[in-house]
Amino acid sequence: MSDLSASPEVFLAMGREVLASQPFSILIGAELSALSPGRCELQVPVTNAIQQQHGFVHGGVISYAADNALTYAGGTALRVPVVTSELKINYLRPAIGERLVARADVVYAGKSQAVCRCDVFVVRDGVEKLCAIAQGTIVALPPTAGA
Repeated sequence: MSDLSASPEVFLAMGREVLASQPFSILIGAELSALSPGRCELQVPVTNAIQQQHGFVHGGVISYAADNALTYAGGTALRVPVVTSELKINYLRPAIGERLVARADVVYAGKSQAVCRCDVFVVRDGVEKLCAIAQGTIVALPPTAGA
């Protein structure tokens, strides 16, 4: 995602191409609903396949949503290929509903890393409830030898 001067629609389309190249994202039906430099909104429909034995969305899926949203936010701020180097998450309540919504923003971006924050909501009957808060450090990938 190096062309950050693109229109918002083109920028979002580029982000969706990246998401479409992630098999796990496809498996769980993740959708990139908003993307701009330093900001991301990712949604995941809640299905039986991503629930744990008590009917709550599995914590790993909540963490996935936060991680991907954080990485999009940080990557668009750094303007280079990135990965997550650190992630901390607090689960606040069980996620019971129809959809997860992860909204991430850059808190700080330097030359090679960005620190980002993400709020993960569960939507039930049209009402959003905060179910997790995450913070992550997103780092630039080293240049590939010979590239």
